[in-house]
Amino acid sequence: MTQIPAGPAPVAAPLPPLSTTVAGDPAGPGLLLAHGATGSVESNYGALLPALAASGHRVVAPDYPGSGETPRATGPLELDALTDAMVTEAVSAGLETFTVVGYSMGTAVAVRAAARHPARVRGLVLTAGLAKADARTRVWLDLWLRLLARGDYTGFAQAGVLSAFSPEYFNAMSPAEQAAALDPDPTRRPAGAAEQAALVGRVDTTGDLAGISVPTLVIATTRDELLHPDHSRYLAEHIPGAEYAETTTGHLPMVERPEEWQGLIETFLAKHGL
Repeated sequence: MTQIPAGPAPVAAPLPPLSTTVAGDPAGPGLLLAHGATGSVESNYGALLPALAASGHRVVAPDYPGSGETPRATGPLELDALTDAMVTEAVSAGLETFTVVGYSMGTAVAVRAAARHPARVRGLVLTAGLAKADARTRVWLDLWLRLLARGDYTGFAQAGVLSAFSPEYFNAMSPAEQAAALDPDPTRRPAGAAEQAALVGRVDTTGDLAGISVPTLVIATTRDELLHPDHSRYLAEHIPGAEYAETTTGHLPMVERPEEWQGLIETFLAKHGL
């Protein structure tokens, strides 16, 4: 099995400017959205972003290198550099302070943002996330990277379906929906998918968690075949005062139960005035 480094990242390349979506009330409370690896703002937050903007928030949502309209990085990604670039986009968009909404690998970006920029971050929402990859997650990452390196987009789509959806949800999809999810068209995958997936294998925010002092909501996806809900439970148990919620979905709550996911987030934001 290909070894995914668990320690410090290789020398990181300078990041290109991040293509960023900004929406909502300029005077409203700020939200910074951090998407998952191999995803994008559109695929992870396409429905949630306009809903949050319509609720009176100022929403800033950058795409990572190789996602959306952001060019690929010229080398490996590094968590601190990516986090700082995300915060820079938020500040450039006019947000002095903000809550970070992180999904999947975006939860590591969110936690690191709170650790590195405590004067900026007012709250955290962490869905289907992790502090550090475990052995099972590393097997998934190794498989993804092997398939991408070989240009096996059919296999990558199959691995994506198995890791993304709960068994119940995928089995209930129509044949046409299943075929669409298994579409091997390489243009449906972010150009920076490999760099983003490799970063997941290196992130480690375990040392940041005890120092988090802002209101935090952790949402576990209890039918997740990619990141077991124990990852979310670990985050909730190690962030002081964190609130914990569950949704009975696979790794994609925005697909399987979007209204429930949105409701959990909006209720938390309203409760804490975020």
